Amino acid sequence: MRTSGIFVCLFNGPAFCLLWLIQHAVESLVLSAPEVVKATSRSSVTVSCQYDLKFKENTKYWCKGKIYEFCNIVVKTPKNRSNDRSFIVDDKEAGVFTVTMKSLRQSDEDQYWCVIATSGRNIFTGVKLFISQAVTTPTNSTPIQDEISSWVTLRWILFILMLCCLASTHVAVWRIKTPMII
Repeated sequence: MRTSGIFVCLFNGPAFCLLWLIQHAVESLVLSAPEVVKATSRSSVTVSCQYDLKFKENTKYWCKGKIYEFCNIVVKTPKNRSNDRSFIVDDKEAGVFTVTMKSLRQSDEDQYWCVIATSGRNIFTGVKLFISQAVTTPTNSTPIQDEISSWVTLRWILFILMLCCLASTHVAVWRIKTPMII
């Protein structure tokens, strides 16, 4: 009976890690955006959120707040809507929605979220916006494909490692439980 308790403890840790890795690996393939964007005060910034084409008809939005569940919607689709300083455009053929924020202020510095509304749990990814006072040429920030693909590759490697750990745990438990025949 004690070995089954050990088995449960050994199994639960890797299983939860494995589920977490799978969920985040899948979400990164569904929606991606730059993790950090830097801009200067009084300039503009454009952020591109790439998504899987199966979500092309879903509502997309850009919201602001430290925690996704409590963020405030800044702009959202289905039409190219805007507020006084922010604008969103959804290119359904390319699978990218783009948010442009103009006349940036220090108070705009915060955590933002690219979001795809779904009938279940929404799909989202965070973008941290930093505003500097320096007078430099503003840059438009878009995800660099090489960085995204290397991050996805790293997640798959971690996924495979976790799978190997899980399999080796099962083999070890099986060997402990199986009587040796000599």
